[in-house]
Amino acid sequence: MPRLVTAVLSLVVFLALAAGAHAADQVPLASHRALYRLRLETTRGGDVTSGTGTMSYEIIDACDGWAVHQKLDMQLTNRDGQDVAMSSDYTTWESKDGLRLRFRTRQLTDQNVTSEVAGEAHLDAPGGAGEADFTLPEASSKPLPARTLFPTAHTATIIQAAMAGKRFFTVPLFDGTSPDGAQDSSIVMAPWGSKPAAAPHGLADMASGRVRIAFFDRGTASQQSDYEVAMRYWANGVADDLSMDFGDFVMAGKLAEFRLLKPAC
Repeated sequence: MPRLVTAVLSLVVFLALAAGAHAADQVPLASHRALYRLRLETTRGGDVTSGTGTMSYEIIDACDGWAVHQKLDMQLTNRDGQDVAMSSDYTTWESKDGLRLRFRTRQLTDQNVTSEVAGEAHLDAPGGAGEADFTLPEASSKPLPARTLFPTAHTATIIQAAMAGKRFFTVPLFDGTSPDGAQDSSIVMAPWGSKPAAAPHGLADMASGRVRIAFFDRGTASQQSDYEVAMRYWANGVADDLSMDFGDFVMAGKLAEFRLLKPAC
């Protein structure tokens, strides 16, 4: 669950932007706070019959990096009428050159901790390999493959690629939500530049585009994604119209509250 949240809302800048993007098209990505209301959109014969929730997101420009805090709360009901409360709390600091990441995530089900991951990761150079060093759930290290992106770099690269007219690319992602290391991500992008009629304050005159991301475990031959997420991105990194596909069910997310923040730097 936390890995999906990261993929949806890691809305910060990567200085090594996607090739082909023009400097004139680049919009400074915004420090902001957002709250999303979640509801069950689709079920596919699984155990979940209803669901609601919220997801909060805050990003702060911290001079040499970006500080992000995300919190997801979902209340699901199964076919037996039992209610299940799921939550995750995710905090990162990522350097603006995209080479360093500090991470901590905590996931609970019905108030019981089911997963806790923490540590630091680094890349040797933009586009290079690296390593993730974990302190939780136990001390361990995982190599990161060449071309790995951290979550903030991943999102900004998607936006810049869409602005440059690209429609598809794949890249490894490491977000620090699992001790298993990097995942593969496949991104499909719609044509960039649309301006929705109903946009949050401050975004009405800003170009945007829709993207869909599928996530796969590395080292497996399966063509079935672990999960997928779709959203609309504005050029400054704000996201809306979320669709989070968990396989058996899909949750939709709408931006309910939004506020631009002053940089802490």
